Amino acid sequence: MLSQAIRLCLYNHKGGVGKTTLTVNIGAALAEKGHRVLLVDSDPQCNLTAYFFDDESVNDLLDRSGTKSGRTLWTAVAPIADELGDFQPIKPFETAVDRLLIIPGDIRLSEFEQDLSDSWTDCFKRKLGGLRATSALSRLLGHIESEVRPDFVLYDTGPNIGPLNRVILLDCDYFIVPVACDLFSVRALATLGQTLKRWILDWGTISSLAPDQTYLLRGNPKYLGYIPQRFKVYGQSMAHVPSYYLGKVRKQLYSDIISVLKEVDSDLVPPGKADTQLGQVKEFNSLVQLAQHQGVPLWHVTGAGATPYQRDEAAQEFAKIAGVLATHCMPPNQGKILHGNTNKQE
Repeated sequence: MLSQAIRLCLYNHKGGVGKTTLTVNIGAALAEKGHRVLLVDSDPQCNLTAYFFDDESVNDLLDRSGTKSGRTLWTAVAPIADELGDFQPIKPFETAVDRLLIIPGDIRLSEFEQDLSDSWTDCFKRKLGGLRATSALSRLLGHIESEVRPDFVLYDTGPNIGPLNRVILLDCDYFIVPVACDLFSVRALATLGQTLKRWILDWGTISSLAPDQTYLLRGNPKYLGYIPQRFKVYGQSMAHVPSYYLGKVRKQLYSDIISVLKEVDSDLVPPGKADTQLGQVKEFNSLVQLAQHQGVPLWHVTGAGATPYQRDEAAQEFAKIAGVLATHCMPPNQGKILHGNTNKQE
């Protein structure tokens, strides 16, 4: 199955770095530039889903997720988790933003995540069941892509280093690291690069062991850059404390992510860049809460508490980030390959 969509995620195993808000607004900015974008809520906390659906609708989605009329990510993978068959196709929802679609998440994804831990071990044993479960989300998205034809697929990931995020990262063409300008983000980066390195190398081993004609994940997520966000400003510049920690973040990104991934493959990092910052998103205070309540991008917020100046600032910054992504993300050359025949596609 040929995949033409660029798959990427904003990933940091540290919580509180604004992954969901960034994912929504980057997706909306790409859509407003004319790209068709599919958002995938792969976090069992369902924050991305709650951004676009009210509480009653979310509850209804979760109540029906185990039925034939279900349309959450759990609906799609439940047959695999229950060992009843392969994934069940689902149809994404449209959002209030033209060309922006979403696949809702589900708290029961945590059950699938537990299964993925055993499936990973089975992959090393060349067991087809383990390989099928590990590639389930990728193959599901391949099916959905053939129906809705997105240009970009954006995963919203949970804040952890777990089996679900492992298969998501290995399915992505690119990943972006969102960071907060504080001590905790600096410390968290120390383990991120080594974790990604281990995942990539392990998948290389699995791929070499896999039986012929096996559907494989891409397995080589490229680091695209980082986005500092939710920092205070003084006048028109970043305040002193977040600026201080941003300097440390930059050093950690180079030593603990860029340098580590270079050891695996120099193509996994941007060539010849001293700084890989893709943009920066300051603290927008009540504008973020209003956007979440209204289910819209920051610059579409209406009512009291949203000044035109704030909306314009947000629109300009996310348009800039979307422009960078559209310029630097290359469409995949091929879909997921079948092991043993790189010219044949599922």
